[in-house]
Amino acid sequence: MSSPFNRKPWPMKWVVLAIILCVVPYTIITLKYRKAGPAFQPYEDSKQRANVLRLLDAGYQRINATAERPADPHLLIGSIRSPAPVQPAPSGIGEGLATALVEIPQLPVSFGNITAASESASMLPYPVVVTCLLDDQKHQLGGAQVFVRGESVVIVPQFEPLRGELTARTKESTVVITLPAGALKPGPYHVHLAGRDQSRQWKLAVK
Repeated sequence: MSSPFNRKPWPMKWVVLAIILCVVPYTIITLKYRKAGPAFQPYEDSKQRANVLRLLDAGYQRINATAERPADPHLLIGSIRSPAPVQPAPSGIGEGLATALVEIPQLPVSFGNITAASESASMLPYPVVVTCLLDDQKHQLGGAQVFVRGESVVIVPQFEPLRGELTARTKESTVVITLPAGALKPGPYHVHLAGRDQSRQWKLAVK
C-alpha cells in the first residue's frame, strides 16, 4: 500500500480546470440573482441612521424635495400668485438644525432672485424658483432636503457632481425646488432657504 505522503500532486491543467468549473457557475449565478442597487457602505449607512435619530430627537421632520431646471423660468414666475416678500436671512442652516445634523451639508454660496408664493394649499405641491451661485462648475443642484419643526421650515439645497469632464456653463443656476403635496400641514410657517454666505427667508400660510 502506497503512503499518502508519496502521492503525486494533480497536474496543473486539472487544477486550473477545477477552478474554472467552480468560478464560472458562481459568477453566472451571482450576476443573475444579485440584487440591484448600490453596494453596502457601512459608514454612510451608520451616518444616515444617526442623522434620522438625532433629527427625531430634536423634533424635526425631514422631507425630500425635487429640483428641476425650468425651460422658461419667467413663465413659471409669472404663474405664481401672491409672491411672498423675500428677505435676507443669516447665513447657514440655523443653530438648532446644525446641532441636530451629524454633518453640515455643502450649501450654495448665495442667492439671486427667489420667487415663492405666500399662500399654498396643503394638498398641492409648493414650488420655489431659486437662482443661486455655486462654488464651482463641476456640480449642480440635484434636489433639496426640507426640515420642518413646528412653524419653522428650512430648505437645504443638495448638490450632485457632473459626470466625467462635464462642467456647467456658469456657476449661477436657476432651478425649481418643489415640496411634495401634503408635506406641510395647514398653518403659518417661516421658511428659511439656507446658503453659505447668505440665506433668504419669507412667510408662508398653508391652508
